Amino acid sequence: MCCFFFFLLVLFCCHCQLCRSSLAEKRWILNVIKRRRSEVAFCISKEQQVAGQARAACAVWIMATFVRLWGSCRARGPRPLRLWGRSARSCGDGSAAAGAGLPSLDRWKQAAAITTASCRGPGSVLLPFRWGWGWGVRNFWSRGSAFDGDDGAAGAGGSGGEEGGESADDAAAPPTMTALAPLLVPEVFPNLPLIAVTRNPVFPRFIKIIEVKNPKLVDLLRRKVRLAQPYAGIFLKKDDNNESDVVENLNEIYQTGTFVQIHEMQDLGDKLRMIVMGHRRIRINKKLEVEDEEVVEENKKRTGRKTKRPKKELEETAVREQMVELVIEPPSPEVLMVEVENVVHEDFQVTEEVKALTAEIVKTVRDIIALNPLYRESVLQMMQAGQRVVDNPIYLSDMGAALTGAESHELQDVLEETNIPKRLYKALSLLKKEYELSKLQQRLGREVEEKIKQTHRKYLLQEQLKIIKKELGLEKEDKDAIEEKFRERLGGLVVPQHVMEVIDEELSKLNLLDNHSSEFNVTRNYLDWLTSIPWGKHSKENLDLARAEEVLEEDHYGMDDVKKRILEFIAVSQLRGSTQGKILCFYGPPGVGKTSIARSIARALNREYFRFSVGGMTDVAEIKGHRRTYVGAMPGKIIQCLKKTKTENPLVLIDEVDKIGRGYQGDPSSALLELLDPEQNSNFLDHYLDVPVDLSKVLFICTANVTETIPEPLRDRMEIINVSGYVAQEKLAIAERYLVPQARAMCGLNEEKAKITSEALTVLIKQYCRESGVRNLQKQVDKVLRKSAYKIVNGEAESVAVTPENLQDFVGKPIFTVDRMYDVTPPGVVMGLAWTAMGGSTLFIETSLRRPRDKESKEGSLEVTGQLGDVMKESAKIAYTFARALLMKKDPSNEFLITSHIHLHVPEGATPKDGPSAGCTIVTALLSLAMGQPARQNVAMTGEVSLTGKILPVGGIKEKTIAAKRAGVTCLILPAENKKDYFDLAEFITEGLEVHFVEHYNEIYDIVFAVQ
Repeated sequence: MCCFFFFLLVLFCCHCQLCRSSLAEKRWILNVIKRRRSEVAFCISKEQQVAGQARAACAVWIMATFVRLWGSCRARGPRPLRLWGRSARSCGDGSAAAGAGLPSLDRWKQAAAITTASCRGPGSVLLPFRWGWGWGVRNFWSRGSAFDGDDGAAGAGGSGGEEGGESADDAAAPPTMTALAPLLVPEVFPNLPLIAVTRNPVFPRFIKIIEVKNPKLVDLLRRKVRLAQPYAGIFLKKDDNNESDVVENLNEIYQTGTFVQIHEMQDLGDKLRMIVMGHRRIRINKKLEVEDEEVVEENKKRTGRKTKRPKKELEETAVREQMVELVIEPPSPEVLMVEVENVVHEDFQVTEEVKALTAEIVKTVRDIIALNPLYRESVLQMMQAGQRVVDNPIYLSDMGAALTGAESHELQDVLEETNIPKRLYKALSLLKKEYELSKLQQRLGREVEEKIKQTHRKYLLQEQLKIIKKELGLEKEDKDAIEEKFRERLGGLVVPQHVMEVIDEELSKLNLLDNHSSEFNVTRNYLDWLTSIPWGKHSKENLDLARAEEVLEEDHYGMDDVKKRILEFIAVSQLRGSTQGKILCFYGPPGVGKTSIARSIARALNREYFRFSVGGMTDVAEIKGHRRTYVGAMPGKIIQCLKKTKTENPLVLIDEVDKIGRGYQGDPSSALLELLDPEQNSNFLDHYLDVPVDLSKVLFICTANVTETIPEPLRDRMEIINVSGYVAQEKLAIAERYLVPQARAMCGLNEEKAKITSEALTVLIKQYCRESGVRNLQKQVDKVLRKSAYKIVNGEAESVAVTPENLQDFVGKPIFTVDRMYDVTPPGVVMGLAWTAMGGSTLFIETSLRRPRDKESKEGSLEVTGQLGDVMKESAKIAYTFARALLMKKDPSNEFLITSHIHLHVPEGATPKDGPSAGCTIVTALLSLAMGQPARQNVAMTGEVSLTGKILPVGGIKEKTIAAKRAGVTCLILPAENKKDYFDLAEFITEGLEVHFVEHYNEIYDIVFAVQ
């Protein structure tokens, strides 16, 4: 009977309490009744849970009434156990039920147990264990939730939170997973932490995973979770390239965003990973500053004292007391907290247009799912079980936009739209674009798949065809065909035994390798090179002297030394009955025909011709080849020459051997030592072939401009032949025989239409082309004939005759107008002779008194200018010393050179000059200045002078003689030891010259300063 009356009393209290419940509590109760009735973890059997809606609703009402009554009783009296904290009492509209009503850890320790009723929706209920009721604890998100014991409640949002705060702030602790499931999301929550995202905004009722790395924002979110306020505002950034989650200005983000609830938070130390769910649209009003955490705790302690306050005041200040934070620290440049307001969509009617739009959206979504099954999972996650999406146009528009991969501004436009029909239309537009993209993606995928299938089918058919041909004997395997090809190449060749062993070994290895392996290609390329060398194969050589001489004369004029040496080579080969390789080196100025004569020699000897240049070469592998282990390895130039010429006795021209370089990859000049040594090149070893190759029958010809830059060991292995420059008569003959006919043929002219007289060619040579070679002369002749062809084609003339009078119309003003700087040399100026790579030239030595005689200083001085080299400066000092001694001997009273300060200059200061051959010229200029007597006008000299006056030999006699004759010199003074070089010159060069060969300077003194 007592139990029956107690039960009636409880029912009466339930009815009274339900009438007094706030609006939020009623909504929560109705929500639980409507959507969670089948899953409430209550102490009843499974049959009772499904018995009926009335009994479940009654149980929920009893539970809610009990919670409210117990909380009211505990608030009126000082009891050791308190269920709801300050935040729960202050939230009269039920917003504190969203997780804020969790008891602190110290009070939960006084309770007997903790129970949780967990539901599938966004809310869950925390109830204390009392009077022996044993409800189980079930976590919705994960078993690793923080709600699992003493420190769980505080860490997940207890009102006290002392122990839980320590646990969350411990940086050394491992990452914790916090599952947050508040009872009810508040309708109004004006102050929120701001989280900025890029590319994709969060739509209401959709879940998104977000990572936060901003330290200040991380601390703020942790604090909010401890205060049982797991809410934030997510806004889209305007700049998609800005990945930072720091917002310095509200202009960086869109003003419309989404109010989200944090369902799960994983603390990774330096960042947070959260699962959030959007609830409604919000708009930013203004920026708020964040209060320091220590000040917040102090305010909580002060405001935690119990004071009697009217219920109306509590309800009005509940949200403000719970969420608004005061500015304590200086304003931060970052935007962490904002004040927001809810965005309410416009009222709408479910018209035919809305129905049509929703139906079209559903149809488009189905089409997209049919094209791309990946969207099916996304749709299933977005749609709740048992809910018809078509009945909710608001949710349908958001779902349609969230499914697409549209641009960020397009998605934001859908989020900001408050007119539901327009929002549906925009979402449909985005879905149509996504549908077209899915169709394109499917078409491309189908094309690629068909292409792959077709390629695979062709491969299978080809393999089957190979097998069929092999069975019928129509075709052999690839390896057999390759081996047969290589052995066919070797037929008719005299392959050395050691080379044949290597070939057989490589062929055996090739048969064991897979066709698709990299080693197979390396071995095949090696065998290809090894079998391409003409082992034992020679071209039939021409040993007819008359025929060879005729061929050489056809292509080149002059160059008697070169032609004579080649004829000697043929004569020796004819007597021996066999040919032998030689190494020749032609050196001389550019344009004299060194390279072209080599081709003529090959034609005269009936040998194959191969040319390669070593100018600037720094890699020794260009000569010796690369190792086979390297990618793209290949033999050196010599092995390439043998493969191309298909003979073992070609003529190989190594051009510009004096300009060979040296780098970190080796010294190519040292590699040429083995190549050009007759004793070693019979067993030349290339790095790639790695078998000896006989090069003893190869005729090597090297070319160079100077021999001084060629390394001495390399120069010692070559036979040096000087190819000197041409004089005017030789150039004229070359132009008339070779250059003009070749230029006429190139321009399509004949001798009747274009004619260049010999006088015009002579003027062209003397005033435009003074260099030793004929390359520039060839350019000028081509220029004359090109302009002649233009005049004929243009109708200006039927034929053109080039004479000295109209030569300037074709080639412009003369470059060289005078042959010598001084027509009459004054005292102190003497003409010398110099040699350059371009040929010979005259060189004047000028001396002058720099300043008057210094009475205080007994010694004079000599200053030298003109960009002279070290050797020439030393030669000037020697000449100055000897001139002083000679003048004291000839005229003891003349102390000019002893006491005077003299300036010696060599004109054309921009041209570097060096060498000792101007020694006698400097002595003559100093003596002429000291005696005040000019030197002989028609004389030029060259020769090195020693400290005792002895005249030493010099080089470039031919070029210097040609330069002297071109300058109108009639008297030439040369060293006595250069007599042999002078008499080797052609008669037309030495014609009209008075030559004196001297051994001592006294002889020059008598010639130059004789009584005139």
